[in-house]
Amino acid sequence: MTVNKIKISNRKVFSNSKGSVIKYVSKRDNFFKNFGEIYFNKVKNKKKKGWILHKKNFCIFFCVYGKVKFHFIDYLNKEKKIILNDKSNKVIICPPKIWFSIEGKSKESIITNLINIPHSDKEVVKINKIKSYFIKN
Repeated sequence: MTVNKIKISNRKVFSNSKGSVIKYVSKRDNFFKNFGEIYFNKVKNKKKKGWILHKKNFCIFFCVYGKVKFHFIDYLNKEKKIILNDKSNKVIICPPKIWFSIEGKSKESIITNLINIPHSDKEVVKINKIKSYFIKN
């Protein structure tokens, strides 16, 4: 897969005087494959997590709190960087076989990741460096 296959989808927001509700994912969404698991990932300001590649899983990312920079690299070494924050009301749909990392851009951030197949260590690959991008454990 190439980074050109990464999609961003605007999410519906329903607001009233008491607050708002954001529709994260519906099984009616054309990008929704199956439900596997949902993860919440906390990341601190200026800290990076990654590099991760899913062999089979699609990832649907949403920023619940704070601000996060996503960095994607494909097998052709093409790159894509996307920033989400808790006011953007967007999800990123990342197909399998694309490397990604996340970097906190506010004091603390929380993202959620819905994957279509339950996690397996055999399905995921993790490394510390791609090109000149090094991430300490």
